[in-house]
Amino acid sequence: MSTKTQVKCDIAVPEQADKGRQRIEWADQDMPVLREVRKRFEKERPLAGMKMSACLHVTAETANLVRTLKAGGADVLLCASNPLSTQDDVAAALVHHYGIAVYAIKGEDRDTFYAHIDAAIAHGPHITMDDGADLVSSIHAKHADLAGQIVASMEETTTGVIRLKAMEKDNALLFPVIAVNDADTKHLFDNRYGTGQSTVDGIIRATDILLAGKTVVTAGYGWCGRGFAMRTRGMGANVIVTEVDPIKAIEAAMDGFRVMPMLEAAPQADLICTLTGDIHVVRKEHFQVMKDGCMVCNSGHFDVELDLVALNALSKNVRKDVRNFVDEHTLEDGRKVYVLAEGRLINLSAAEGHPASVMDMSFATQALASEYAVTQKGSLGPKVYKVPQEIDSWVASLKLSTMGIAIDVLTEEQQKYLASWDMGT
Repeated sequence: MSTKTQVKCDIAVPEQADKGRQRIEWADQDMPVLREVRKRFEKERPLAGMKMSACLHVTAETANLVRTLKAGGADVLLCASNPLSTQDDVAAALVHHYGIAVYAIKGEDRDTFYAHIDAAIAHGPHITMDDGADLVSSIHAKHADLAGQIVASMEETTTGVIRLKAMEKDNALLFPVIAVNDADTKHLFDNRYGTGQSTVDGIIRATDILLAGKTVVTAGYGWCGRGFAMRTRGMGANVIVTEVDPIKAIEAAMDGFRVMPMLEAAPQADLICTLTGDIHVVRKEHFQVMKDGCMVCNSGHFDVELDLVALNALSKNVRKDVRNFVDEHTLEDGRKVYVLAEGRLINLSAAEGHPASVMDMSFATQALASEYAVTQKGSLGPKVYKVPQEIDSWVASLKLSTMGIAIDVLTEEQQKYLASWDMGT
């Protein structure tokens, strides 16, 4: 589709470009670290000559990331990493006001979703960015011939890192990947505080539920699960945690949560939210024991955590959109189960995703990791790499400064003590 700026794109509502720009500018006010990166990128142009294809959630915060990449000299194309997470007005603004190619439509079907990924591949990228590894997986499956020109890929989320580490283990990975998700300035804050708040936001927008007094089941106690459990308990919910990892289960118990298997938790639940990155966390046997009116949703990346095929088979009737993003399943015995956002990311489908302030650190780290990859061109093998510690430390230090927080600095004596072994009690 052509536009007044002649930027190639496939978007839904070009007439909402001005509204989208307002949203992008609003988010930018709360992203001072990324602004600082963008300011330097404009001067130094470290990404000049690089074609970049980004498969990310198309939100106002992401818009400020791709603006930063373009400021650094990159030729950027953005497509959606999830069919329901696109903010259509933001997509329009990126095309019409910022001259960035966007292929993303909220609610796009599976064929359109993969057609948009194909457009990102056809861009001929030297660097890719992923949120879930769909772009990298598609390149490996259908366009392995491009691997030689790809300097590196950035992976933004836990689910994608899991997939990519599995590819590395099987010697299937064809180019370097930097696990942005594993940076401390990403997962400790974005996953915990961002997912915690935005998941609650999406659930409340979709259902208008009062969490106080409700029994809420958190499936998974990784950083996302921790954040969600913390926030729902803070709003007065009785929170149960389910886990398969004994270490995380002990952590949840010592953090004061009840811990039990899903089969025991499901009959007690008013609301179940999965945050695991795994498949079929809530299955047929769990739907069969849920009480009437139980709500189920997912805040893991893919829509596979709820076994909706099994739920459909158990249902004698399904009513779509009894509220926005709420489907009602009536089981054979008359009990009702409510599925939120079709089992897709509730925080991005029914709400706006993470607040800009926390994405400020994630996307500053993402941009700087891209710059690092360019400086290391040709020296990284086909493995999954950590973000360099100096990037993490710089982002954290600048974030503290923007928050008006100062911290202590080690004295020479303290530095010497920490670096020595011969000074005991």
